[in-house]
Amino acid sequence: MQKFTTLTGVAAPLPMINVDTDMIIPKQFLKTIKRSGLGKSLFFEKRYFDDGRERPDFVLNRPPYRNAKILVAGENFGCGSSREHAPWALQDFGIRCVIAASFADIFYNNCFKNGMLPIKLSPDQVELLMADAKAGEQLTIDLPGQTITRPNGEKVAFEIDPFLKTCLVEGLDEIGLTLQKRPFIGEFEAKQRASQPWLWR
Repeated sequence: MQKFTTLTGVAAPLPMINVDTDMIIPKQFLKTIKRSGLGKSLFFEKRYFDDGRERPDFVLNRPPYRNAKILVAGENFGCGSSREHAPWALQDFGIRCVIAASFADIFYNNCFKNGMLPIKLSPDQVELLMADAKAGEQLTIDLPGQTITRPNGEKVAFEIDPFLKTCLVEGLDEIGLTLQKRPFIGEFEAKQRASQPWLWR
């Protein structure tokens, strides 16, 4: 999994509450198990007309947000079904951090499993960053320092679970965490082979 330490980039404003995972990546795009190629279908029904043309009024179709790395969103982001394709689509588009006042639990945890950083802030703090995003400004995310630097230099602190932070900083998903225990796994297997060889036939 790709490590996450610091990130500087354009923040796209999405001042909508209850953005569900079907809005993020509609069900017709869930047939794949690949994590790539979903970015073009991110917010599909918001980004495109029925004939496939881009909707010019949608934020991710406008410069500078076509290259956004951060999304500033409304409350309860990622609600709905538990599809892991939602963080995959965001990340494939180029977004590695979502800032909101609240997230759906499953989406929130899926972000960490896929190298994305969801940041919870107070509604007032989100509004400040939403204003920066609407102005087309860049934000800098410092995960080790747990701060967001605004264009005016002001730093906004955020809280994060220490274990989840470590996983992101070190680029560890569940498989990576398990492989850290490889010496202990090998020791256990060797003992089991000796004491219960029939299990290894």
